[in-house]
Formats: sequence, C-alpha cells, structure tokens
Amino acid sequence: MMWGQLAIKAALSGVVIAAASELARRNVGWGGFVASLPLTTLLALAWLWRDAPDPARAADFMTGTALYVIAALPSFLVIALALRRGTGLPLALAAGSATAIGGYLVLMWLGRRFGLPV
Repeated sequence: MMWGQLAIKAALSGVVIAAASELARRNVGWGGFVASLPLTTLLALAWLWRDAPDPARAADFMTGTALYVIAALPSFLVIALALRRGTGLPLALAAGSATAIGGYLVLMWLGRRFGLPV
C-alpha cells in the first residue's frame, strides 16, 4: 500500500472521530448517536474491499466486528456507572478497558471453540 493511500485513510477516519467529539460538545445525545454509528466499521470495510474485493473475507470481517462490539458493550456501561459514582476519568477508563479485555478474551475462547471469525 502506498503511503498516500494510508494518509487518506487516516485522515478520513480521523474526520469521523472529530465530528463525533465536536457534536458531543454541543449535544451529548447527538454526539453519542454519531459515535455509535458503524462509520468506522463501514470505512474499514470499504478500505478492505478496495484492497481485496473478497466477499467471504468481508463477511468474516463484519461478523467478527459484530461479535467484538457485543463483547465490548458492557465496558461502556461500566465507564458510565463509574463516572456517575464520582470515579475519576482515568480509573473509569481503566475499569472499562479491563471489562472490554475480559469480554474479548471470552469471545476469543468462544471463537476457537465454535469456529467464529474472531
């Protein structure tokens, strides 16, 4: 892959993140909505398809992404609950990250056991 293509991918992906954070400053509900959209996943799928247009690979990518999202969902709740209880942001993020890692480890174990694309 050429460096210019990589730079374009990074810039477009960064725009999505910047848009979500700027919108959240004005309206947390809309910011959360934009952050929850599968924009990053769809961009990654587009880049994957552009580089290797393989339907089976793209389907496995989407299946794996959906499974990892499910595994990570509890981490968002842990962070929200910790912040509501007065925990500082660094500790809340650490607790949420630990929860996500736990979910990922369980998913990877299940993936090996059931042949999931994770």
